[in-house]
Amino acid sequence: MEQVARAFEALGALILVLGFVWSLALAGSAWRRTSDGKTGFVTLRRSFGAALLLALEVLVAADLIRTVAVAPTLENVVVLGLIVLIRTVLSFSLEVEIEGVLPWRRALVSGPTRVAEAARRARAAPDAPSD
Repeated sequence: MEQVARAFEALGALILVLGFVWSLALAGSAWRRTSDGKTGFVTLRRSFGAALLLALEVLVAADLIRTVAVAPTLENVVVLGLIVLIRTVLSFSLEVEIEGVLPWRRALVSGPTRVAEAARRARAAPDAPSD
C-alpha cells in the first residue's frame, strides 16, 4: 500500500506540472487571440486553479491511503485529520478565489468541468463576454 500511496503522490505532482503547462498554453492562446493581457491572466488563473484543486484531492487520497492502510496509529490519524483540514480550507479558498462567489451561491461543478470551461473561454471569440 505504500507503493500505491507513492503512486497517488506522483499522480498529484504530475497533475500539477501538466496543469501548469496546460494553463500556460491556454493563457498564451487567449492572450494572442485577444491581445488582452487580462484575458490571458484570467484564463491562466482559472485553469491552473482548477488543476491545483484536482491535485489537492489526489494528494489527500495519497495521505488517506498511507494513514489508513500503511500505519494506522492514533498519531497518524490525527496528523491526517490536520492535513485534510488544511487542504480543505485551502481548496475552499481556491474555489472562492477562482469562481469569485461562495460555493453555495452557484451551481456545483467539478474540477474537470472548470478546466473545460477555461479552455472554452480561451478559444471564445474576442468580443464574446467572459463572465
